[in-house]
Amino acid sequence: MDLLCFLDIISKCLLIQSGSPSVFQLNTKKEDFGPLTKITLGKKNLNKANRTVLLVGETGAGKSTVINALVNHTMGVKFEDEVWFKIVEDEKRGQTESQTSDVMVYEIFGFEDQTLPFSLTIIDTPGFGDTRGIEKDFIVSQRLFDLFRSDEGIQEIHAVGLVVKATDNRVNDRLSYVFNSVMSLFGKNLEKSIVALITHSDGRQPKNVIQALEATKIRCAKNENKQPIYFLFDNSQSDDRSEDTEFLKIATEISERGLRTFTAFLEKKTAQKLIMTTDVLNQRISLTACIQNLQERILLIEQRQEELKQTHDALVKQVEDMNKSETFTVEVDVVFKEKEPLKSQKLFFRQNIFEKAMVCTICKENCHYPGCTLVRSPQHCEVIRKGHCTVCTGKCPASAHVKENWRYVTKTKKVKKTVGVQKDIKREKGDVEKNFNVVKGLVNEIQKLRSEKFQLINEAYQHVITLEEIALKVNAGATLVHLDFLIAKMKEIGDTKKVQKLEEMRTQMDEGTKLALQYLWGRVTTV
Repeated sequence: MDLLCFLDIISKCLLIQSGSPSVFQLNTKKEDFGPLTKITLGKKNLNKANRTVLLVGETGAGKSTVINALVNHTMGVKFEDEVWFKIVEDEKRGQTESQTSDVMVYEIFGFEDQTLPFSLTIIDTPGFGDTRGIEKDFIVSQRLFDLFRSDEGIQEIHAVGLVVKATDNRVNDRLSYVFNSVMSLFGKNLEKSIVALITHSDGRQPKNVIQALEATKIRCAKNENKQPIYFLFDNSQSDDRSEDTEFLKIATEISERGLRTFTAFLEKKTAQKLIMTTDVLNQRISLTACIQNLQERILLIEQRQEELKQTHDALVKQVEDMNKSETFTVEVDVVFKEKEPLKSQKLFFRQNIFEKAMVCTICKENCHYPGCTLVRSPQHCEVIRKGHCTVCTGKCPASAHVKENWRYVTKTKKVKKTVGVQKDIKREKGDVEKNFNVVKGLVNEIQKLRSEKFQLINEAYQHVITLEEIALKVNAGATLVHLDFLIAKMKEIGDTKKVQKLEEMRTQMDEGTKLALQYLWGRVTTV
């Protein structure tokens, strides 16, 4: 790095730690748009090439270290410079949840043609598999979807870096779950752009990690030996060098070699459009919304059926006791909808500020919850197509929907109904028929609800079929968690052809996906 440029950068930085090396926090421009954050170093030159890298992986795999290493490499920092720059801010107590749940976009400009012939954009995603629950992993899809469709977002990428620790030396349910979750995010066109970035490496060939990648059927870029392409990184560049200097120098050389080969890989890569990946994310979001709405609607049907049974039994009793009383009182469980504040609103972490539900005020249904974040109005929600909702019963227009801090919940309450009984013998038969017409009306209403349920099941099925056509991994855990439910409901319809198709997808599940589901269900039951 040019000395004057070097000194100018240091003069604008915050010293975090003096010594060998001295560690500085870079002075950057920070912008928030919705739940997404963009951090920019330097000024963009539209005449210069740019490369975009998306990092995904498990919580604690070392994504932040890789980002800082890429920034220092781009700036031309060497071991002998005795400095280290950080662009990723250290997490402070009380802010951990905020920072690690956001998609962060890092832009590094102004160093083109010094070390690299291009500027660099790095997208850091929330880590998979942390202790905060499975629902936090589902938010990753929503966050990336927000980023890829935003006017200020990302429309193409050159590489997806799957960050893996070298110590992950065996296949287990947790690692399989992380790999499976990553694979479920992307379109098929990104297969040859996915590479492994292996952290905490000692420089040797990571045979166990490669075996783990192969065993879990990761679809990624392969070398001439048909093995996953990988790059090695050590994680000790910012460690104190007053001791073990020679060891740390060798460790730094491991990372420098990994950085050189990885950036050379980036230079040769052609950008891949994210249209297909956006479609995959949209289909997964829509599938989840359909399933959630369907489950709520089935609960409503079952409760209405109970109401019908209670009313039917009471009316039968009324006929038997018509000569005993002029009035008849029946107590039934009446179903109603109530607004319930979202649980996330009780929290103060940044990612929850944007968590709202998109609900239909006509059908009184939750059309998209959780995950409706970046969009400011219902007409831009993922489940709105051609101005109408694809989820709610009435497929109502966007104008009938609102985005709020509450959602609808189905409840029941005991209600006493008093019915007058006509004792005129001539009218007795008519009154009985009138009473049973009430039952008939309820039966017709239940049948209508069933028809709507079957329609929603078919819509959910179509989302699965579309995913099979475009997703890098359709039979990922994110889809298979819904298959048993869909198969059971499709059997109710009696569509044997579609049942057979869904069962075939389930039987094609590889060992890695089985382990991923095992981990997924374990976390669901323990959270």
